[in-house]
Amino acid sequence: MARITMYTTAVCPYCINAERLLVSKGVTVIDKIRVDLQPEQRMQMMQKTGRRTVPQIYINDQHIGGFDELRALDMAGELEPLLAA
Repeated sequence: MARITMYTTAVCPYCINAERLLVSKGVTVIDKIRVDLQPEQRMQMMQKTGRRTVPQIYINDQHIGGFDELRALDMAGELEPLLAA
């Protein structure tokens, strides 16, 4: 199973939806980086992704984007192959 890293906050509904989608695909471990608890991590996220919003999702070090991009990958049938890699 792929390694998942997600920049997140405690109350972000898009983060919750992204986690639910990943779990529905069999993901059991998500490395969550809480930018609300560690502001320096938000700065690192912004430098890496060029984005300010959460979630920011990585699958095996490949930046996927946020929930909308994750869902689009799923709808296109491309998420499961990424997760299997």
